[in-house]
Amino acid sequence: MKFPTLIFCFCLLGEAVYGQLPSNGSKIDFFCTNWGMDVPWDEFCRRVKAAGFDGVETWLPSSDAELKAMDAALQQHGLDLILLSAGSGNTFEAYLEQFVNNLKRAIARKPRLINCHTGKDHFTVEQNSALITAAAALARESGVKIVHETHRGRFSFAAHVTRDYLERLPELSLTLDISHWCNVHESMLADQPEAVAAALSRTGHIHVRVGHQQGPQVNDPRAPEWEGVLQQHLRWWDEVVERYRKADETLTMTTEFGPPAYLPVLPYTKQPVASQWDINVYMLGLLKSRYYP
Repeated sequence: MKFPTLIFCFCLLGEAVYGQLPSNGSKIDFFCTNWGMDVPWDEFCRRVKAAGFDGVETWLPSSDAELKAMDAALQQHGLDLILLSAGSGNTFEAYLEQFVNNLKRAIARKPRLINCHTGKDHFTVEQNSALITAAAALARESGVKIVHETHRGRFSFAAHVTRDYLERLPELSLTLDISHWCNVHESMLADQPEAVAAALSRTGHIHVRVGHQQGPQVNDPRAPEWEGVLQQHLRWWDEVVERYRKADETLTMTTEFGPPAYLPVLPYTKQPVASQWDINVYMLGLLKSRYYP
């Protein structure tokens, strides 16, 4: 991840272009992904703090040395922590064991919340439900919030499938990354309003990435050709923000545009068509100007 000089022009993101929601003191905490990070933890956290984020979302480091560096950098720069977690294994039994062990390891760090990449799209409903139920039990026992990301390849790979799980499992709370569903369904989901509404009503965390009918990430959300797609994502996020505002609860949002080659690149040279860091900081500014006018 490259970090060019930041020029903040958030004043351009005014009401005339994007619209605003009323503010009554409700709170949103903004997190930055470390996906694609290519500098040491201290430097990364310094830049994250300077950009105006409240914390970092990351997978738990596997080495003790990196774990210590992460902890020290977060403390030094006053940043909160969201952890990602998942399972692995060639059988469901192996996956379940690893899933639970990884969650316990993440819980021990006492993060703000844990965002799970849960199950597989080819597991049975009963198997994926067992994973969600195991996570719910750990959340109750530990007091750490655990949410499950809407993601390709997971139990939540499609809108209509996720709706079935939401109806089946009242304890299920989602990380809304609706960009994946735009890609999976090759649509902006206008023909699935009930499934989308169910997901929005059970969202516990948001991944701020803009997807489209042919991919989970537009090349640059600032480009005018994506204005309609961006506005649709903003309307979805608005609904969740409004629900948290009415409940007087704090919502968390992570800007999660990914690095090359998740971010499109040019052929032959593999040059990214935009800066991942600039896009994520732009999204932070857009959201702050929208929700804190």
